[in-house]
Amino acid sequence: MNLPPQVSVAVFLTRFEPGGTERQMTELVRRLDPSRFRVHVACFEKRGAWLPRVAERAASIAEFPIRGFARPATLGALLAFARWCRRERIAVLQTCDLYANVFGLPGAALAGVPVRIGSRRELNPDKSPGQIRLQRLAYRCATTVVANSAAARHILLEEGLASRSIAVIPNGVDAGAYPDRDTIAASRPARTIVTVANLRPEKSHEVLIAAAALLAPDFPEVRFQIVGDGPRRAELEALVRARGLASHVEFLGHREDVAALLASADLFALPSRSEAFPNCAIEAMAAGLPVVASAVGGLLDLIDHERTGLLVEPGNPEALADALRRLLVDRAAAARIGVRAQAHVRQRYSFDHMVQSFEALYIAGLTAPSVPAAQRAEAAGI
Repeated sequence: MNLPPQVSVAVFLTRFEPGGTERQMTELVRRLDPSRFRVHVACFEKRGAWLPRVAERAASIAEFPIRGFARPATLGALLAFARWCRRERIAVLQTCDLYANVFGLPGAALAGVPVRIGSRRELNPDKSPGQIRLQRLAYRCATTVVANSAAARHILLEEGLASRSIAVIPNGVDAGAYPDRDTIAASRPARTIVTVANLRPEKSHEVLIAAAALLAPDFPEVRFQIVGDGPRRAELEALVRARGLASHVEFLGHREDVAALLASADLFALPSRSEAFPNCAIEAMAAGLPVVASAVGGLLDLIDHERTGLLVEPGNPEALADALRRLLVDRAAAARIGVRAQAHVRQRYSFDHMVQSFEALYIAGLTAPSVPAAQRAEAAGI
């Protein structure tokens, strides 16, 4: 059967606070072809700094507040969500994190939404066994689960998902936001090492702070910029003061001018102990920055060691400091790595490519033989 001129798609987010997943899904909502897709957004909490950006393009934003999955009131919210899906004739439901997976996928199945796309955008660094089991059950309600890296796909396979039910769509970046990086950087001394990440335990900012302590005596002019906010900020600021690094390490909090900060920096560091496919590293590479990152998860796919960045042992401040020292001293090598990283990201990762991949997945799901024609027609409103 022919699809309608506009397919109704719903994207389910927890809220709209700045973060990697939120950035990717905000761009997806804003960039889906409006001539083909009518995009609705569902959430648990209708709040966050990026809500206005989503509201500019979404056909509607619906809130389904819950206070925990075990509470009786959650069933009422789930039934309300299913009614909303039927009322808006949602043909494709896409969830974006663990909580949205657990709530949205069963709710969409209850509503008869024909295409239900779950997600895996992290590697369970801090999830409890109960949360992981609950998400595995929710995946049974999905027609496809999208992983944003080969590492995330591997976790899904380990959890028992069939290979045919998994699609891999890497994160995107707005490569056009960054000017060409050239080897001019090799002629000036490095002044700034930057990292961009929410201040959460799995990002291991304490490893970068320990590396800064090792480098500060030899590079007193170098400043470390920590961009991002989160629950560990007070703890990490206290750690910086305790190490006597207050004049070397700056906490910049959440920033909307990340592209400008990256363009003015000299090196990028990411000491995380767990990453699926980090937006910040892609953006740093798009800016032409040489990246030093932990050899974990999706970073192993993103970075070609010694060619487009340097990979180091996670949780090892000495290894991180040694790699940063090497690039601080050998500016020509750092510049070459940055130029190659920028070319690599521009060729393989972009928001356009990401959005086109999701659009193709939606249409493939709706036209699959496993979706009854009557169900497709009902969701499409014809």
